[in-house]
Amino acid sequence: MNALRERVKAARRVSPTTLLVRFGIFVVVLAGLLLAYPAQLFQSRTLLALAVVAALPAAGPRRIWPTFAAIVTVGGWVMASAGYDRPIALWRLLAVAAFLYLGHTLCALAAVLPYDALVDPDVLVRWLARAAAVILATWVVGVVLAWLGGIGDAAGSQAATVVGLLVAVGGSGLLGWLLRRR
Repeated sequence: MNALRERVKAARRVSPTTLLVRFGIFVVVLAGLLLAYPAQLFQSRTLLALAVVAALPAAGPRRIWPTFAAIVTVGGWVMASAGYDRPIALWRLLAVAAFLYLGHTLCALAAVLPYDALVDPDVLVRWLARAAAVILATWVVGVVLAWLGGIGDAAGSQAATVVGLLVAVGGSGLLGWLLRRR
């Protein structure tokens, strides 16, 4: 009985800001899932399952659930483009990527916020502005790379793939070196 009283007391201390961040996680993840999955699958059971998948990272942002929701979203994208022959539209790809990143960054914010935290609204505004800047930069780079992918011949695409792989490996090595340097 004493444990129940402690839980009720803790639930009363939850701040509206924390609930708002977690509600934002739910909305963003659900929007990403709805964009990724093909419309042919939208039935009541499927929508309920997608809502549960979107609620899991909102309920447990410190656990495995944000990764699980991202994998389910990417799986829906692959299933829609490969299994249902939905053409890959650039706007949909950019929107799903934005929702994945926004869900990830909101989960990171929710993971460090205590339930009873009093958070200045400027903190949320700066956090979301930074996320918007990252999303905008990603969109610009994505559109430029999609345009560059359309020019040239097949040998150029192979060379671009190898160069991209080398840049990714070099960036990972640089991050590892910087981490060990601390």
